Amino acid sequence: MAALPLNDDYPVRRAPVVAYALIAANVLVYLASPQAATAVWYPPEAVERFCAIQDYFMRWGAVPAELTGTTGLAAPIVPECGRIGGKAVWFSLLSSMFVHGGAAHLLGNMVYLFVFGPVVEDRIGRLRFLALYLATGLAAALGQTLSDLDGEVPMVGASGAISGVLGAYLVVQFRSRVTTLVFVVVPMRLPGWALVGSYFVLQYLLYVTGSEAPGEGSGVAYAAHVYGFIAGVVLGLVVYRLRWRSGTRLSDVY
Repeated sequence: MAALPLNDDYPVRRAPVVAYALIAANVLVYLASPQAATAVWYPPEAVERFCAIQDYFMRWGAVPAELTGTTGLAAPIVPECGRIGGKAVWFSLLSSMFVHGGAAHLLGNMVYLFVFGPVVEDRIGRLRFLALYLATGLAAALGQTLSDLDGEVPMVGASGAISGVLGAYLVVQFRSRVTTLVFVVVPMRLPGWALVGSYFVLQYLLYVTGSEAPGEGSGVAYAAHVYGFIAGVVLGLVVYRLRWRSGTRLSDVY
């Protein structure tokens, strides 16, 4: 995106334990991956390291063709690296949420989780926030799978779940103003609803125009962003309905 969020003006009243724990988990997983220089247990030779990275993505990423049964374990992106064995295909829906394609991919996702995650967690409670994060991440991956049934490129990244957090934010705390770097240069305070709303519109337009088609676009799974965001809006509304029925303030829920 052309806008980089820095801070939300909503004063959270409790430490956002879950949001920070999710950030830490994503960072630690990346540091332990073969892409990171910190993972010294992987072979240092260029070819072996490259194949280790391909194996890592294929093992822990969610591959649509595997999930739909169109194929068995999909062939690796680079045939010379060989196939992997013993993959837990359905577990990859969960594991793919913590695997990132590179440091920039990780950083971009974690910035959004750092800004919006604590606000949503404070509004709906820690356990509900964790459930929402995981559920919307699964919905995003399944949505992308339905959009590309025969796809053999692994889906990785937390952006589907974070899109779900943005969708819930639109419901539970849209009145906030967010300090944002527009075009990553100009600081502005924008209404939260405008920022996350424009995010959804952009992702939807990129999705419907086919920008995520293999070989034709950036390789970004825009469908996952769209479905994750919609799932976040729906679950955010469900949480509000539960509040109305129970008479409990969202800020009192753990």
